[in-house]
Amino acid sequence: MSITAERKKSVVTDHQVHDKDTGSPDVQVAILTERIRELTEHLKDHKHDFSSRRGLLQMVSRRNRLLRYLARTEPERYRGLIKRLGLRK
Repeated sequence: MSITAERKKSVVTDHQVHDKDTGSPDVQVAILTERIRELTEHLKDHKHDFSSRRGLLQMVSRRNRLLRYLARTEPERYRGLIKRLGLRK
């Protein structure tokens, strides 16, 4: 159910701010988004998996907190990130 190491590495390289960046809010949000998408697909097949549903809600909340932080501190990076990830409509 979790993302593979190769997929995580590609997500990190796509969203890193500088060469050695692995923990910036941009990267964290991108990884969480990927995990949320996979877990959403899992829950479409397994509707009664309430433990995973709780984990999904926790990931969505964590991503929301990171996005609020990014919007507050660096609005331009925030707008670019949500556009790249396709989060807001």
